[in-house]
Amino acid sequence: MTSPTAAGGAAVDALLDPSFLDGVEHLPMAEVRALRQQAEQAEVNLSYTRRLLQGRLDIVRRELQRRAEHDGRSLVDLLPEILAEKGRGPAHGLGRHQTVQPTAPEQHEHWVNGLAPGVDLSDVPALPDDHLERAARALGEGERSLSERRRGVQQVMDALAGELGRRYRDGLADVAQLLADESRHRA
Repeated sequence: MTSPTAAGGAAVDALLDPSFLDGVEHLPMAEVRALRQQAEQAEVNLSYTRRLLQGRLDIVRRELQRRAEHDGRSLVDLLPEILAEKGRGPAHGLGRHQTVQPTAPEQHEHWVNGLAPGVDLSDVPALPDDHLERAARALGEGERSLSERRRGVQQVMDALAGELGRRYRDGLADVAQLLADESRHRA
């Protein structure tokens, strides 16, 4: 099996292309809003994928720790502790309120599962140490890459939000028109 494409694939590649924001200050408001919604959807998809990946990584790392410490408890017994995120530091998210849901969750799961080809994580306790270590390395590298891409998408979102804010601040956009446009879209 070949290594998976970068997290988010071509949609995120397009957002991260340095030319993506070229000329944004000259685009109509509706187009700037659409670009921001596109970036928001990509960020939600990446966040969802990261949560899937982090869950698997937490389980694999805890199983390796359990073995190293000769902890007699089963991985199933440790799940409440793993899921409670004991020992994990504070979240590094930016506190963004998500207004959309991830698209195609099965594709995100497929991407995460493709990070450690040949390692079936459906029965972690049965895997030999070398498989678990390989999975932990692959998942950790995938998480770092995904997080970097997510931060890049967040920067694009911030730039687009900044452009929208600039237009309102400079009197180039009309709040009443925005509200009218939104009410038409909801109807």
